[in-house]
Amino acid sequence: MEQYILKIATNDAKGLIYNISKVLFANNLNIDTNAEYVDEETKEFFMRSLISGKVMQNILLKELKEVLPEGAKISLNKKEKKDVVLLATKESHVLGDLLIRYVSNELNANIKAVIANHEDLRSLVEKFDIPFFCISANNISKDEHEKLISQKIDEFNPELIVLAKYMRILSSNFVANYTGKVLNIHHSFLPAFIGANPYKQAHERGVKIIGATAHYVTNDLDEGPIIYQDVVRVDHSYSWEDMRNAGRNVEKVVLSNAFELLLNDRVFIHRNKTVIL
Repeated sequence: MEQYILKIATNDAKGLIYNISKVLFANNLNIDTNAEYVDEETKEFFMRSLISGKVMQNILLKELKEVLPEGAKISLNKKEKKDVVLLATKESHVLGDLLIRYVSNELNANIKAVIANHEDLRSLVEKFDIPFFCISANNISKDEHEKLISQKIDEFNPELIVLAKYMRILSSNFVANYTGKVLNIHHSFLPAFIGANPYKQAHERGVKIIGATAHYVTNDLDEGPIIYQDVVRVDHSYSWEDMRNAGRNVEKVVLSNAFELLLNDRVFIHRNKTVIL
């Protein structure tokens, strides 16, 4: 039996769950799992339901709109693998982790391609029989480079784009073309330690916690809605190389967990934060 993920975000009102359930029942659909949340500050309602049965999408969406407050946001996606493109530069740790999870059938995804601005990761990617494309930024403008990247991405029409340590700042035009589709990962030292070797700087300051943040990409650099975070503890016995390795491990975990949440349609963007259901 087919399964769909229904997501609703709207102003809170009495009887919402009853009215939604009534529409689903009238369409002979079963609610397999359900979660909801109300933001008490903004009085906004969020609901995610895994439903099963024969879905007539146009009819169901029309009937839901009729019982929900004006302006309600409704999405209905079939529970199936999402097409994904990965962007990378030279670092292999998060990319390699995702590729291993992918070939182990741990991800509800179809990784269609890896696009990088250097050749360094080609041999790694091709071991997994995934197309690799190098689009160099040398001797061309940033706009020209992003245009070539976008053209290649659009050939695969992905539902998600993952920056697997893609070390270039994206322009506002690029971000606007893929709003709500781009996932990024960065270490937790920003903005305190910037530059080429933040782990060495952190080591010199005696940092005791290393973390990573996975977030949507917006025009505000590294400030998009946060999807997942985690930390590991370190101490004086760690060299800066040990700290870097610990940081890379937590980056892998954070990115894969955030990616899984997006693949399973569990994330709502709520202003500049997220609701996870």
